[in-house]
Amino acid sequence: MIKIAVAGVCGRMGMSVASLAGADGDIEIVGATEAPGHVSVGFGLEDLIAGAGPGVSVSGSIEEAAGDADVIIDFTVPEATLAHAEYSVRNGKSMVIGTTGFTQEQREELLGLLGRIPCVLAPNMSVGVNILFEISRQVAFHLGDSYDAEIFETHHRGKIDSPSGTAIALAEAVASGLGSQLEDVARYERHGRTGAREKGEIGIQTLRGGDVVGDHTVMFLGDGERVELTHKATTRENFSAGALRAAKWIPGKPPGAYAMRDVLGF
Repeated sequence: MIKIAVAGVCGRMGMSVASLAGADGDIEIVGATEAPGHVSVGFGLEDLIAGAGPGVSVSGSIEEAAGDADVIIDFTVPEATLAHAEYSVRNGKSMVIGTTGFTQEQREELLGLLGRIPCVLAPNMSVGVNILFEISRQVAFHLGDSYDAEIFETHHRGKIDSPSGTAIALAEAVASGLGSQLEDVARYERHGRTGAREKGEIGIQTLRGGDVVGDHTVMFLGDGERVELTHKATTRENFSAGALRAAKWIPGKPPGAYAMRDVLGF
């Protein structure tokens, strides 16, 4: 039995993880957090989320919520995730992190902390999306820079970061396949007289609206043809199932930041 604490339990992903975990016989939720002052703090988890087991109250403190946990599952915001990672280092907890939107400085700080605990760090924990990462890398390698690579992502109107962490990871996979560094070739927007598209450029375009869970398309556009690779998520349960799979896999692993490809055995 793996004991988990869910950070950000009343967010879209936190609610999905807690609901799915409540139906998993191999996992026990022993704690849950929300930001201090959130209206849910003090409420029983079973009163807030269908399927969540009884006996757990939402806390505003990771110290209170995660004391008995083997693994902290974190889909929050960068500042909170960094605080949770610091707590995990002090207390020997494993983590599964799906938070996105880190600055480069925050990411470097996080990776420094994760060198001291076992953690699965992934912008998207869907099996299908992680296969898309691998396919995109291979297609980019075989087509080369004679094809123009563009990535389109669509999410619900409430998503905070842009582009999505998944879109960035897809762009990194394409750049890897082309033998380049994303920071040298990324193009995040086009407006006005931008001139002709530069060879090797990777475009990343963002759409926001409605209640879209997450759509991602990688396009390779050549002369006379194009290749399109698309993943569309219609429920967050795909991501939650991946997070719980990671939570079962990570305990006992050597310290370090692992990817979902490690969990899935790619």
